[in-house]
Amino acid sequence: MEVLIPTRDTMLPGMLSLPGKARGVVVFVHGSGSTRLSPRNAHVAASFEAAGMGTLLFDLLSPAETEIDNRTLALRFDIDLLSRRLVEVLDWLGREQLAHLAPASNSRGPAEAAPGVRIGLFGASTGAAAALIAAAQRADAVAAVVSRGGRPDLAGTWLPGVRAPTLLIVGGNDPQVILLNRQAADSLRCPHALHIVPGATHLFEEPGALDEVAARARDWFLRYLG
Repeated sequence: MEVLIPTRDTMLPGMLSLPGKARGVVVFVHGSGSTRLSPRNAHVAASFEAAGMGTLLFDLLSPAETEIDNRTLALRFDIDLLSRRLVEVLDWLGREQLAHLAPASNSRGPAEAAPGVRIGLFGASTGAAAALIAAAQRADAVAAVVSRGGRPDLAGTWLPGVRAPTLLIVGGNDPQVILLNRQAADSLRCPHALHIVPGATHLFEEPGALDEVAARARDWFLRYLG
């Protein structure tokens, strides 16, 4: 279903799929210059939904901000803005959407998901950095993270604070991003793994490459979201 997610300074459009029996919900954090309509993320989301997980695809930028970013390329690298928006989305998701999936609890704060409902983050490019920062800031809500061709290095000093098990997926023909992911992995203190898709470039456009991403990510989330 279509949703509008309130943040402190704008409303963000999104698409939420939330089966009543879902025990896990994966939030997609798109990368540089992309939107909730990314065909790559839609392909991966379909794999998650087929496995019984809920999904949320949303825009990190408002329509006006997207127009500015398309001209200047500036906001897509504003990691502080992107991670703040994601944290606000996680708070909204836990507060407004997940409460009916598990018994109510008066002790739950606005940043926490409903008991028993686990949240995963699937980040791409700069969105992976925002996902890792949000995972560090909302450690009680985020149970797992997957990065697809991401820039986890841009999460900087937040990396040691990530508690959620993290899977880094990189194309085998994307050597600079492989190096950046290996360097970022050295800073992680949580359970983590680096998976390289042989023959894949940064966007995983080669035959079968995105299917491998979807399968690896699906298995990671099923393992840690339950």
